[in-house]
Amino acid sequence: MHRRTKIVVVGAALLLTAGAAGSATATGDPGKSPGAAGKSREAAALTGTAKLYRSAGDDITFSFDAHLAAKDKADPMRATGTFEWSHYIDGEGAWAKAKVDCLVTGGKVAVVSGVVTDTDLPGEKGTRVGITVHDLGRHDRLGYSWATTEDLGPEDLPKCVGSAPFEKVRKGTGDFTVVPWQPDF
Repeated sequence: MHRRTKIVVVGAALLLTAGAAGSATATGDPGKSPGAAGKSREAAALTGTAKLYRSAGDDITFSFDAHLAAKDKADPMRATGTFEWSHYIDGEGAWAKAKVDCLVTGGKVAVVSGVVTDTDLPGEKGTRVGITVHDLGRHDRLGYSWATTEDLGPEDLPKCVGSAPFEKVRKGTGDFTVVPWQPDF
């Protein structure tokens, strides 16, 4: 084989190898975390922050940092993390933070629940709330368990219960990320 032909063949082989490695990294194995050879990824997650759209100009923000470790894959009630939200209009409103007690995800939808640990809403500390997120890229949607009540809802709300994701996020703010749960059934 001529020297020039060898260089072309070796160069093409290197490009194909690099392309295959890049594709494997980009698509990823759903059971593995990128860059962590052989390590399992977390079983489920919901992360990110977005502001909701309201035509009246309400300033409503939701943030999530909820995770289910790979070792807890069979029990979504072992999820950890926090989520918080605030709702203000004309300088008046409130905020709350909850400790995650359950996280279930399926495809691009997540339901997370938790108990309010800190808030400026009188009487709401200790209340369980649930939120549903639909991760649609820049068009994420969200729903919450207190959608049809005056307060944060019933104190006996079961874990991992939220409403349909009926709210739209404000344009340009949707960055929720859902890692789908893949239980071994």
